[in-house]
Amino acid sequence: MADRELTMAAAISEAIAQEMENDDNVFVMGEDVAKYGGIFGATGGLLDKFGTDRVMDTPISETAFIGAATGAAAEGMRPIVELMFVDFFGVCMDQIYNHMAKNTYMSGGNVKLPVVLTTAIGGGYNDAAQHSQCLYGLFAHVPGLKIVVPSNAYDAKGLMIESIRDDNPVMYFFHKGIMGLPWMAYFTGSTNEVPEESYSIPFGQAKVVREGTDVTIVTLSQMVHKSTAAADALAEDGISAEIIDLRTLVPLDRETVLNSVRKTGRLCVADEDYLSFGLSGEIAALVAENLDSTNLNGSVKRLAVPDVPIPYSRPLEQTVIPQVAHIESTVREMMN
Repeated sequence: MADRELTMAAAISEAIAQEMENDDNVFVMGEDVAKYGGIFGATGGLLDKFGTDRVMDTPISETAFIGAATGAAAEGMRPIVELMFVDFFGVCMDQIYNHMAKNTYMSGGNVKLPVVLTTAIGGGYNDAAQHSQCLYGLFAHVPGLKIVVPSNAYDAKGLMIESIRDDNPVMYFFHKGIMGLPWMAYFTGSTNEVPEESYSIPFGQAKVVREGTDVTIVTLSQMVHKSTAAADALAEDGISAEIIDLRTLVPLDRETVLNSVRKTGRLCVADEDYLSFGLSGEIAALVAENLDSTNLNGSVKRLAVPDVPIPYSRPLEQTVIPQVAHIESTVREMMN
């Protein structure tokens, strides 16, 4: 149906429902995913459609239910398991890093692990240091995990369907601030047209959200919308910004990034993860290793969270998380 708009939360839930209808091996479990529909709405309505045998609330024991998901996948099921906040990974890291990520390799490819581990990321709503991080760079660092980070409802549905069908473990990160929740301010651009029919978006294909000629802004998730707002302001002064939405970190679409920077000659990376040892450094290194002074007109700039815990205080939180004004001012400096 044309002109049908969904929030990201509704799009994710619809994707899961369609795959559950198509494959009896798909099931969902996690804390508050059934009766509550997920605290960020990603599993809303699934319990009514599929019942408690396939949509299961779990005890507060992440090691147990993520381990159970890994075991179920090894036996031929296709579990979707929710880690409520990515910040909670510490209590179940062994299951993710040492079992889910590695057992296919360690079995010589004989054990497939089609697990989708969904988790909420991001700050901006004063939930303090233990509920506001992104951390996708940590997981992208370890071989064996595919890393998906959508920025809008259309991509969220297509990437979720692709995740469920993949025979490898996939970590699917959704930003709370763009889910379209009525109790949380969000960027309306994340709510967009979503077809009713099933479709998938291949991993490793970044999207050129906005074409430009003066500077490339590489980003993902909520930062796509902040970058777009900054680009609108820059355009008023004749500065043309091209915005690349990575969509997935693993696999990473390196060619789209490099082709864009070759065209514009400038790179700004806008990221809500921490500055050191993360995505922004990886993209900067990619450009440094593959392009030279004949391609670059200026220095590479990185915008990310400084190496401090996310503050509870709203003014401090708004300072450490890159905002529209930070992106705009950084690009203006690059043009001088």
